[in-house]
Amino acid sequence: MADSLGDSLDRALQGAFTRRPPRSAQAQMRYLVKQLKGTRAAAQALGISQRTVERYVAGKLKRPRQDLRGRLEREVRKRWQPQVRAKARKKAASTDGLVVSTRARFGFEAAAGSTDDARIRDITQALPPEWADRLFTAHEQGAGEQHLKQIAADGLAQMYFRANNSRAHGLGVEFTDVERLDIEL
Repeated sequence: MADSLGDSLDRALQGAFTRRPPRSAQAQMRYLVKQLKGTRAAAQALGISQRTVERYVAGKLKRPRQDLRGRLEREVRKRWQPQVRAKARKKAASTDGLVVSTRARFGFEAAAGSTDDARIRDITQALPPEWADRLFTAHEQGAGEQHLKQIAADGLAQMYFRANNSRAHGLGVEFTDVERLDIEL
């Protein structure tokens, strides 16, 4: 199964980290407790008991189950280096833009009688800052995967298929069956 567009946006921002997040379960748990201001909040975020969190912080438990390990890493990465993350987002949304690399099925909606059948395409395309800003803003506001895909499809339609609106005016692009999707800043 392909990653979601939201996961790809998060991974792109994590690429800007200047330091590695904590790696041991104890260090990750301590960081999470500090960020969430208490063991109860950390336990709720992870879906475990407060006593289990306390055991990890004290070093009595060291190796979390695989599902807990994944949740713990996700929660830590979500909160790691927020200023670095914000700076990378601002730079992408104001000057640099982002690069979308995907393998997906693209179909077209155009004027009557001029539609193309959908087919799998490999596309790597730079999107200008306004598209980066739209994607990050929608993701931060909790937009669903379908809405994020529509924003990406509109950006790819404008920049790749319509060559920044210099040709194929009115061409609408459908973005489905995503096999791979990577975003880089």
